[in-house]
Amino acid sequence: MAETKTTCPYCGVGCGVIAKVDEEGKVSVKGDPDHPANFGRLCSKGSALAETIDLDGRLLEPEINGKPAEWNEALDLVAERFSAAIAEHGPDSVAFYVSGQLLTEDYYIANKLMKGYIGSANIDTNSRLCMSSSVAGHRRAFGADTVPGTYEDLELADLVILTGSNLAWCHPVVYQRLAAAKAARPGMKVVVIDPRRTMTADIADLHLAVRPDGDVALFNGLLSHLAKTSAIDENYVAAHTNGSADAFAAAGTLRFPELMERTGLGASELRQFFSLFERTERVVTCYSQGVNQSTSGTDKVNAIINCHLATGRIGRSGMGPFSLTGQPNAMGGREVGGLANMLAAHMAIENAEDRDRVQRFWQSPTMADHAGLKAVDMFRAVADGRIKALWIMATNPVVSMPDADAVEAAIAACPFVVVSDVLKTTDTARHAHVLLPSLGWGEKDGTVTNSERRISRQRPFLAAPEKAKADWWQLCEVAYRMGYDGFDYATPAEIFSEHAALSAFENGGTRDFDIGAYAALEEAYYDALKPFQWPQPAGKGRDTTRFFATGGFYHPDGRARFIAVYPPETDRTTTDFPLTLNTGRIRDQWHTMTRTGKSARLSAHIAEPFAEIHPRDAQTIGIGSAGLVEIESPHGKSIARALITERQARGSIFVPMHWNDQFAAKARIDAVVPPLTDPVSGQPASKNVAIAARPFVASFYGFAVSVAKPAQPQADYWALAKADGGWRIELAFAEAPADWTAWCRATFGIDGTVEPLGYADYQTGDLRLAFFDGERLLAALFLAREPVAVARNWAVSQLTAEHGNLRKRFTLVAGRPGAGRADPGATVCSCFSVGVNQIVGAVRGGCHSVEALGRQLNAGTNCGSCRAEIRGIIDGCLAAAAE
Repeated sequence: MAETKTTCPYCGVGCGVIAKVDEEGKVSVKGDPDHPANFGRLCSKGSALAETIDLDGRLLEPEINGKPAEWNEALDLVAERFSAAIAEHGPDSVAFYVSGQLLTEDYYIANKLMKGYIGSANIDTNSRLCMSSSVAGHRRAFGADTVPGTYEDLELADLVILTGSNLAWCHPVVYQRLAAAKAARPGMKVVVIDPRRTMTADIADLHLAVRPDGDVALFNGLLSHLAKTSAIDENYVAAHTNGSADAFAAAGTLRFPELMERTGLGASELRQFFSLFERTERVVTCYSQGVNQSTSGTDKVNAIINCHLATGRIGRSGMGPFSLTGQPNAMGGREVGGLANMLAAHMAIENAEDRDRVQRFWQSPTMADHAGLKAVDMFRAVADGRIKALWIMATNPVVSMPDADAVEAAIAACPFVVVSDVLKTTDTARHAHVLLPSLGWGEKDGTVTNSERRISRQRPFLAAPEKAKADWWQLCEVAYRMGYDGFDYATPAEIFSEHAALSAFENGGTRDFDIGAYAALEEAYYDALKPFQWPQPAGKGRDTTRFFATGGFYHPDGRARFIAVYPPETDRTTTDFPLTLNTGRIRDQWHTMTRTGKSARLSAHIAEPFAEIHPRDAQTIGIGSAGLVEIESPHGKSIARALITERQARGSIFVPMHWNDQFAAKARIDAVVPPLTDPVSGQPASKNVAIAARPFVASFYGFAVSVAKPAQPQADYWALAKADGGWRIELAFAEAPADWTAWCRATFGIDGTVEPLGYADYQTGDLRLAFFDGERLLAALFLAREPVAVARNWAVSQLTAEHGNLRKRFTLVAGRPGAGRADPGATVCSCFSVGVNQIVGAVRGGCHSVEALGRQLNAGTNCGSCRAEIRGIIDGCLAAAAE
């Protein structure tokens, strides 16, 4: 079996993966035990990578206006339309919207073409939505976008603060490294700061349910407390920083009662947190989207950094602020200047010397002389006609951008739209004039950079399917057709070598990003490149992989900057919109599900969009368990399944951002999110949205399984998910169709000669229909006046079972397995497909710990991100048994 070492394409952890292809072409994956990010571990998504690389739904040839085209025809048209727009309206009339899913080599070419040849900085990225506030905070404090620490620091720290980060679900492998370190050193403390009690709080010694956007107040309160103690490192502050007096003064303006009000926290909670930070030298503060995705995101970042600068707890083992990036190559995009307000190699677009330096290195005809449009403003410019030609690469803004309906309308009205993607049908691709087929994971060749500045290779182990091409190749071909020299690359190794050379060009230690050691990298060495952390300057070793322990900041005077920040108003609710929406990720899905939606295993845990609601809020709204809830803001509406739980704070609702028009009806939650942004970073605020919620009233609820992929059903609510042997679908109808049998035939593509088996209870409204082809189940529909009580995973398993026995067919129609037949229940552990009923059975059989249950069922023994859920089930069973 051929074996290839590559890197996972999901979150910013950057896990090493070993992919194997057998003689029949079947792919299997496992974690790379030699990769320093994961040491062999993979999360549920990484473990399921081989299930997401089929060609189903792939875009395999260029298309123009929905019709197949040859590459030359498509590329000529792209070059012609972009050139015409530039000639008539100027370089700022065109734009690229790119992605952290691109490899560094793709990103580098896109940035070079737009900023150095077209002469505009209108290139922005979906990374704007996840980490641009961190970039802005780093640049304000450090003078450069520098992440000071490493993953190892989380294991070496005595106190780890996780703020705005559901680490267990969003960065599972790093979470497991932290959990293992805490288990080995029980004295280590973990604080989780999050309005929700997420699965990450399972290992927390202290959970602070801060009010949405209460972080600036919280960390200002901490700084004010520290100023009264001996924890301040006065020598470090004096030698290496400026602005401390203003920052301390700003922090001291908030009196303790107001701090309690702004944060929503009690006095004892605040004092306990402040005391922990004060008394613990080795502190790491990890933050992610809960900090970044805010109108005060940059101030939140600087409020955190202020506390570490004040105590000198930065750049040494086990201490420092740590930004956890969301995407596999968000960092690589930052390194090449993929944001509209940056230049390549961490140089500044507002700096004339940097602009001149990059232009001389590229020998380019022009250089953008001002920042371009950031994501939200870019799509506003598309809407009002300033942008005439738009190229979207490897991202799905119709789902992921705030005010998503307005973004869709803007793209639909744009005179010329190009979309490069792996899938033919996405919410964004349906509006493209030109579709360009890109390579996917397993076919791509290049590099990515993870959250700890570690550059790793993504290597191909699959042949490029049909006419799909690398994104960098597409860009180079368009550049050539637009008449630009400087894009004659034969391999990604050549691009990486140039990228490395630019990082070292006229650097001499003045810039943090320097990988000049790889500037003359030959093809064979690039192919064999092992993961490494930057900086790696040419001809120099580096004693440490951390920054700033002894100063050395990147402002002109070499000093860091304290930033005086002030708490924003936290309450955005009104009488008409009295609740707060918080959006985010879940464990087993990724972004807009274009990859993870292909995996039955990943969809088994949570198969439809949901809304987490506190029980008292549900009672006030009038939502029952498993009912449907309609969520509304002035910008749009969405429908999701109610998940009533005390883990959610009162007054707030959490909804995941993954579902889209391909997998559900009215599920694009970012259509509800307003286009409010941080004034410094331009990052949208997705964690504090004023909304109203009400029950979605249905006359019938349904659940169905089908061998064939259902057509988009005629239903007021539906949510589709891949299942073993076919598909599963949740349904709701405001009014019942006139003929359920005809509805099934149209939805599931069932021939008119196949008659259904079923029954109807006209008193209760229950209806069951099942269609068989010989011994094979084609489809089954279960309907009720209330949310349908069906053993769902068992029903799904019937798609691959034989049904020659008539009694077995009637058992299926009943929706429950017969006596003596096991129903695994809802999936808890996706890695090993272990259901809740199996876990309950094991607990009743004597498995009273997560470890014991893992030994019996394997559940929780791979990525471990289900361990908190398993522990909750065990505790619930034991509590019930004790009553």
